[in-house]
Amino acid sequence: MSAIDRRDFLKLVGAGTAGAGAGFLVKESSRDRREQYIPYVATPEDYAPGIATWYKTVCRQCNAGCGIQVRIREGRAKKIEGNAMHPVSQGRSCALGQSGLNVLYHPDRLRTPQQRRGDRGSGSFAPISWEQAYTSVAERLASLRRAGKGERIAVLTGTVQGHMHDLLEIFMRGLGSERYLQYDFSSPESLLAANKTTYGREELPYYDIANADFLLSFGADYLSHWLSPVHHGMAYGNLRQGAGRKRGDVVQVEARMSLSGANADKWLPARPGSEGLIALAIANKIAGGSGGLSAYTVARAASASGLTAETIEELAVAFTTADKPLAIAGGPATHSSNGTANAVAVNVLNAVGGGALVANPSPVIGASATNRRAGFADIRKLIADMSAGSIDALIIADTNPVFSVPDQFGLRAAIESVPFVTAISPFVDDTSAMADIILTPHSALESWGDDAPQPGVGLSTASIAQPVVAPVHDTRALGDIIIELGRRLDNNVATTLPWDTTYDFLRAQWRKIYDARAGSLDGMNFEEFWNSVLQAGVWAEERKGPALAVTSGVIDPGTPVIPDGEFSFHFQPYISPIFADGRGANLPWQQELPDPLTGVVYNSWIELNPATAKEMKLKDGDVVEVSSASGSLRAPVIIYPAVRPDVVAMPIGQGHQHYGRYASKRGANPLAILNDTVDRDSGALAWCATTVSIKSVGERVALIRNSGTPRELGRSILGPYGEGGKTRHESDDDHG
Repeated sequence: MSAIDRRDFLKLVGAGTAGAGAGFLVKESSRDRREQYIPYVATPEDYAPGIATWYKTVCRQCNAGCGIQVRIREGRAKKIEGNAMHPVSQGRSCALGQSGLNVLYHPDRLRTPQQRRGDRGSGSFAPISWEQAYTSVAERLASLRRAGKGERIAVLTGTVQGHMHDLLEIFMRGLGSERYLQYDFSSPESLLAANKTTYGREELPYYDIANADFLLSFGADYLSHWLSPVHHGMAYGNLRQGAGRKRGDVVQVEARMSLSGANADKWLPARPGSEGLIALAIANKIAGGSGGLSAYTVARAASASGLTAETIEELAVAFTTADKPLAIAGGPATHSSNGTANAVAVNVLNAVGGGALVANPSPVIGASATNRRAGFADIRKLIADMSAGSIDALIIADTNPVFSVPDQFGLRAAIESVPFVTAISPFVDDTSAMADIILTPHSALESWGDDAPQPGVGLSTASIAQPVVAPVHDTRALGDIIIELGRRLDNNVATTLPWDTTYDFLRAQWRKIYDARAGSLDGMNFEEFWNSVLQAGVWAEERKGPALAVTSGVIDPGTPVIPDGEFSFHFQPYISPIFADGRGANLPWQQELPDPLTGVVYNSWIELNPATAKEMKLKDGDVVEVSSASGSLRAPVIIYPAVRPDVVAMPIGQGHQHYGRYASKRGANPLAILNDTVDRDSGALAWCATTVSIKSVGERVALIRNSGTPRELGRSILGPYGEGGKTRHESDDDHG
């Protein structure tokens, strides 16, 4: 480990300060280090003699870009921990990050390239050599390019950050195609659109939760999955501890209690879609009716949300009297049909009330990747182009849109119409099952790469991801695959890819970073700089973003929808604390990990309020059919006291048709029955805007749970929505 003391590090990157010059973490990591060997008094049962080595790299289990360190013994990865030097993780890691070992040693991981043997989508493949795979894919791409049809080749990836994005741009220029999109279901599209509206920058600011003393969250489950949960979890701890100041207070506004809501001082079950009106009512109270906010009264917000006027008044007082308040928006609030307007309203509240957020600087590396970020409108256009026969070849890498794009948008049928499909994937998942050829990449723990975390942490930061073990199977690095395919197009393209390996490419790009800053690195040569970044696991400098200036005003959120008629419930899928957006469902450690609020493992479930369940005569384990205008699914009921009576909630993650032995055909996918509804302002998929009906199917299942009783036991801690509360057909105007 680097010799920098953790407390010294927090002085550098904590409390809104950065450090004393370019690359300060590099300079700190180059100090002399001392090691101490202390024998075990009582040897652990699973201990084997030998020397453990720790390597620092970057976690790729989600897009937060946490720095990690991996313990290696006898050439095998044994344990993942957070890198204390890294400003995102600061020595911490989450359960999904720990499960990176499951990816590396997964029994269903593809060991060599595969060629389709059955019908497209059947998931039936046979192994082939790398030469066969490269030849098949490169010849198809080259023939289209020679025929002047390079623009009919499309590349769809997950989030690709850092210099790997730059390599893909070079490859796309070689193909002669502009059809390169990065699609990630968990991307905060409406939040980004709101930031562009409010601040003129389609970027995420740094939400300084650690130094806030009053946090008002509108649906953002920051302790579970919102943006950067490991960093936010650490920040939440700092907010709660106070660190020499008053302990911070937390209020969560959402229709279904999340993990963050369970850890808040107050949980306020507002009607879905009313979050923006609540935020604007508070802003109006703070501004005294000025600034174009006079129409957004407390009475209007109370009527729309079902909260009492007194409750909203109390929120306004708390926000006004806090020294450093902060409002954030996410989850259902930003994924409804008025999600962008709700997020703009929260931005306005921060602007009026002095919210604790600052702009991030532009990423040191891969800054242009944001230009390739696909909104849902871009995905719909790609579907239309494929369906119209405008795409002759499709390359899909590290993304699973067949699982996350609702069925009625026709993505599966569109991919079936493409003559040639290549996937770059370590597993046969719902999307790679549609491929003709699967090229098998290294796992993150076997690969070179780099990363600039998004969202950032208020200062300029970048990390090099290094392999911590030798490749387990006959796989190739993603960069090596791109370089080899590009070289096989023709000699002209090969000259734009002069590197033999991803490692050579990365060193060349980082030399440019070094050359631009060599004068501030105390005489380090490039090799010392490179090795110091690898040792520290991160490189950072004191470069801040511009001031956050409000450039536009309010977008009226409108009146929330009240479900009625056949589909009389709000349907709220939510990103699972265990499986994220479904990417973690094939990992056995994640399947075994109990959901933190229900205690369920290995299943899907439907959450109903006790009053709703009582009215429908349903109990835990009763199977119900949830139907929308677009489809239906079946899952067992869990009676969940912390959800509004007019809301049906369900975790995202299960319901894969193809994803290995632990996830295939397990549970149900709530995204499959979503209606064709998008955010009216950004075009983002409004995956919390579908209304549904529920009916019992007369079946029961035994749920596997590791939890206590979900009942209040007479304590009335959930107010009118708990046991003995009003039914969903009674007036809820007085709910607080």
